[in-house]
Formats: sequence, C-alpha cells, structure tokens
Amino acid sequence: MAFFAGLCRLSSSKIVRVATGFYIEIFRGTSLIVQLFWLYYAIPIIFGIQLGNNWVIGVIAIGLNYGAYLSEVVRGSIVSVDKGQTEAAVALNMSKKQRMRLIILPQAIRMMLPEFGNYTIQMLKGTSLVYLIGLTDILYYGNMMRNTNLDLSPIIYILVLVFYFLLALPLIWFTRKAENISKKGVAS
Repeated sequence: MAFFAGLCRLSSSKIVRVATGFYIEIFRGTSLIVQLFWLYYAIPIIFGIQLGNNWVIGVIAIGLNYGAYLSEVVRGSIVSVDKGQTEAAVALNMSKKQRMRLIILPQAIRMMLPEFGNYTIQMLKGTSLVYLIGLTDILYYGNMMRNTNLDLSPIIYILVLVFYFLLALPLIWFTRKAENISKKGVAS
C-alpha cells in the first residue's frame, strides 16, 4: 500500500494525486482504533456488506493506516534522490519507467529502510488493538489471565511487554541488517 500510494502521489495525473492525498489524510488524520471500529461496525451497518472476518478487518485497517504513513516516506525518499541522477538517466536515454526502476528506486529504498523498520515495529505493536474487535492476541490472553488472577496483574502485563519485545527483536535485527547491507558500496 505504501509503495502504491507513494508512487501515486508523484503521478502526473492530478486526479490520482488528489485521490491519493485524500486517502492519506483520512487515514493519517484518524485513529487506528476508530478505523478498526468503522470497518468492523459501521460499514456493515451503513452499506450492508461484511468486509470479512475479524482477522481480515484487522489486516485491512492496519494496512491502510500504516500504508498512509509509509506512503509519505516513499514519496519523500523518491523526491530526495539527487536531481543529477535523473538528469544522468535522461542523458542515457532511459524511459521514465527505466529511470524509476534502475536509478531512483534503488537509491530511495536505501533511504526508506530506517523508517520502514521503525513502522514495521509500530505495526507489530499496533496489532494489540485488534483485540478490541474480538481477535485473540497476546493482550487478549493477558487480560484473560489478569481477570482470573487480579493479584498477578503487574506480572502478567510485564510478561505481555516481554512477549511484544521478543516479537520485535527479530524485526529490529532484520532492519539493522538490511541497513548495513544497503550501505555496502555507497560512499559516505
């Protein structure tokens, strides 16, 4: 979603840019919880359609929400590639698609990696909200355990924190590894 919307924001078509801008502002300007509730409760009532089960709705809401944020990372990274790179590709008689695929995107992706890593970890943590629409996740089970063992509430929530941290560790490691790989062969 992020790449699609980010590239659409750079489209030569004003209609595509405006429609994408509308999507981005709506999903960046409203809360993920509200979006979850809207997709789960409001759309079936208003339009009479069910978007899927709870899991599908959770994926759609989180994907649209974080896709809106990350689309601006994609757009900003593409725009920040030095104009001389584009001019050189034009001088080599590359088409617009070739310039984007071979020259601009490889450099932009290198710039996107830190933010994509951060937002991936944020998405993982954002999944704790899906229990509000009936999905069972770590927080759901933590709350079930807390309800039966009120005296152990602090310990249970510390364990929930530890579980989320352990889930985030591979993402943190992968992000650092990807950044180090992308730095190879690049002048500092």
